[in-house]
Amino acid sequence: MRAVVHDRYGTSKVLRTARIVRPSPGDHEVLVEVHAAGLDRGTEHLLTGKPYAMRLAMGLTRPKNPVPGRDVAGIVVEAGAGVTRFAVGDEVYGVAPGSFADYAVAHETRLAHKPTNLTFLEAAVVPVSAGTALRALVDVGGVQPGQNVLVVGASGGVGSYAVQLAKAFGAEVTGVCSAAKADLVTSLGAANVLDYDREDFANGTHRYDLVLDIAGNSSLRRLRRALRPRGTVVFVGGEDAGALLGMGRQVRGLMLSRLVRQRLALLVAKERGSDYNRLAGLIEEGRIVPALDRSYPLEDTPLAVHQLETGRVRGKVAISVRK
Repeated sequence: MRAVVHDRYGTSKVLRTARIVRPSPGDHEVLVEVHAAGLDRGTEHLLTGKPYAMRLAMGLTRPKNPVPGRDVAGIVVEAGAGVTRFAVGDEVYGVAPGSFADYAVAHETRLAHKPTNLTFLEAAVVPVSAGTALRALVDVGGVQPGQNVLVVGASGGVGSYAVQLAKAFGAEVTGVCSAAKADLVTSLGAANVLDYDREDFANGTHRYDLVLDIAGNSSLRRLRRALRPRGTVVFVGGEDAGALLGMGRQVRGLMLSRLVRQRLALLVAKERGSDYNRLAGLIEEGRIVPALDRSYPLEDTPLAVHQLETGRVRGKVAISVRK
């Protein structure tokens, strides 16, 4: 089968297309015929192997799994022993390691039935980013109707869903992004949009009940200035924390949270089919829509990753595996 592979860590330049053996599903796993795959910041981190602490699990000098990709949308073509949630022929979406390929294996607990009103391309850009936004808002942030929510990094993959979900849950949303992407964030439902080059969300003019820090480049002091006295910050991104551990600012925030009334919380990544089922319901109701910027054929995956690396993406990018 065709697959995009990387034999070493690096940028989009290390990616190439190759022919590899088709995988087989194990117990409670299914083989998915991939129609589309999504691209997200997590995939970029896995590609570069940074923060370096990730390599303890991924492979110290080279990736254990040479096929990148996590978001997937496709059709079940084989079910392993013990699978009860899906059958051959089901259209599914969710998380499958190595999704930049013709076929990928996924555990049944990391999949859900594809929303009926989405194409495979649209469905492929939902699971990781929308699932992250959902957990940040609900599981960690405890969002409530009527709250004021600030999304720092509102135009990216996670941010584009966070804006929509917060509004769907009854909050008033302010998004922080560049001026070039303000129209996108407004169209997603933000009541207010702040241009980070001209407006400081931490100037004390407005205070928020909940802040989602997705961009990962704001200091703890600035984030706390934007919070109400008993508000909550959820750390979703951490690009500023350095290449070694990538968690320095978050750890400081967790320690400080014990000493102040404000709550500084860390989002722990999870991949749950139950989240994707909930998101499918919201999508079918028309309450959230995928912010699909563009798509690329499988052989142009390096170009797609390069667009993400250079910050040229508005919302999400998909890889088209089957036409």
